[in-house]
Amino acid sequence: MNTEKFSTLELLHKQFRYPFPTLKNPYAEQLQEITESQWIDGEYLWLYEQNPDLRKKYKKTKTAHIAAQWFPTATPERFKPICRLMLWTLYNDDLYEESEPEDIGYVHAQSIAVLKGEVSGEDSGIPLGKMLASLRLELLQFIPEESIFRFTQMISRYFIGLETELKYKKNKTYPSVSECIALRENSICLYPFLQLTEVETGVTLPSEIHNHPVIQRLQALACHLVTFFNEVQSVIKDEATGSIYYNIVKVIQNEHQMSLKEACLEDLRLHNKDLKEFLELQASLPDFGIWQEAVVNWVHYMSMVLSGWKNISTKLDRYNSMEFPDAAELREKLNKI
Repeated sequence: MNTEKFSTLELLHKQFRYPFPTLKNPYAEQLQEITESQWIDGEYLWLYEQNPDLRKKYKKTKTAHIAAQWFPTATPERFKPICRLMLWTLYNDDLYEESEPEDIGYVHAQSIAVLKGEVSGEDSGIPLGKMLASLRLELLQFIPEESIFRFTQMISRYFIGLETELKYKKNKTYPSVSECIALRENSICLYPFLQLTEVETGVTLPSEIHNHPVIQRLQALACHLVTFFNEVQSVIKDEATGSIYYNIVKVIQNEHQMSLKEACLEDLRLHNKDLKEFLELQASLPDFGIWQEAVVNWVHYMSMVLSGWKNISTKLDRYNSMEFPDAAELREKLNKI
């Protein structure tokens, strides 16, 4: 196969393999309807009121269907905040991917303050403040303040990753491959979702389990795996939007002076190495005593995120065609807010 005929989609379909079940939440369509009519065209209409085409693109991203692969057994009530978070990650990513790195600090601080209940959505001074305030209230119905604090810490990690990405983009410089993996582990924004498994299962694990090195490593590996998959998938989109400086495939290509195909295959090799470690850790978890069954179950849910992401994302226009918001359009919108 020569480079001209190399297909990233074919590589994703055939070579990125997960030995995990793929389930889907039966309430996906119900929540997608809420996402489109109550949120995109309702509560958050003002964001893109003058731009029906962009709202259509957000609808086509099918955020509730993505969430449905990650949280396959959540009831509609418990599934709702997860779907709101999924839409928030999309809006937030797109709003700020064209920002100046120094502007992110304020958005970061205010977002965390809202999630901690220290400031109201209205007083936050950020476009998505009210969205985060609603999210906090919904989550409090199902998980304790301590869990929300941990979730908030993970949102903070996401903002740190986002700010680092913007610095590389502004300076038009590449990180090393290992630096890029570390920053994408945060910016991929999977950590917050992994904490919300508690919302789905109704089991709140004690902090000593969350702080256990094996559990932390499993989460890091899950973030890496989704990222390695995502980078191959979005490399064409990233080339189009100038986001190449923090796409692992492009970073590999830059560091090793390889063709795109060779860089994608190196990304796959790194992916398979981490998948092997994930499977080994999953198969030999430490003894967590009375929490053993709950921990095994949590890791099981973690694994379904990986197979679920492959299943849904290879079908989404957002990643497989030019169906993504225009960067200049977003930048203009931010200047008005």
